[in-house]
Amino acid sequence: MILSDREIRAALDAGFLKIDPVPPEDLWTSTAVDLTLDATLVRWKEVRPDASGRADYPRPSGQGFNVRTMANDPERADQIRIPAGGYPIAPREFLLGYTRQSIYLPTPSRIAARVEGKSSLARLGVGVHVTAPTIHAGFGYNPERPDEPGLPIQLEIFNIGNLTVLLDVDMPICQLILEEVREVPAKGYAGQFSSQKSFTELTP
Repeated sequence: MILSDREIRAALDAGFLKIDPVPPEDLWTSTAVDLTLDATLVRWKEVRPDASGRADYPRPSGQGFNVRTMANDPERADQIRIPAGGYPIAPREFLLGYTRQSIYLPTPSRIAARVEGKSSLARLGVGVHVTAPTIHAGFGYNPERPDEPGLPIQLEIFNIGNLTVLLDVDMPICQLILEEVREVPAKGYAGQFSSQKSFTELTP
């Protein structure tokens, strides 16, 4: 069951859900709340074969593979601060970004979520996730800061249109749709992103 705006507000008031900072009134709809774009993006560097034809391509099935580590490796990725005039995402460009808001879905609350794009961006060819819209129940528990739960949502931002589109800091970038989970899960979210930080926090 999808939560209405009234149910989302009630869950926030009761502590069954955390969105920090809470988006202003104009970013709420009847069954979703818009989240905004944080200030730093990541762009992968192209991997080229060396003189022998070998290339250090990412191997997701390899032992110890970690996307977070790659994103913070200057040999693998560029971290880009969005300038005052906006960042121009070109056709066929792919970026990683984060929401400005941190989210916490306590496991006992029986709430999960989906992050979806906005139609105003989609009609220009810009999407915000690649087959990964699910925010699992328990998301936001941070083992590095257990007394301060809440984590930003990472976005996979891509442009499949034929127009260059400007991305601005704090622009509405996606919508969060909250759903009721029928029973309390046996365990919370514990994937490799369970202590992820926004790129802005990681960049000195």
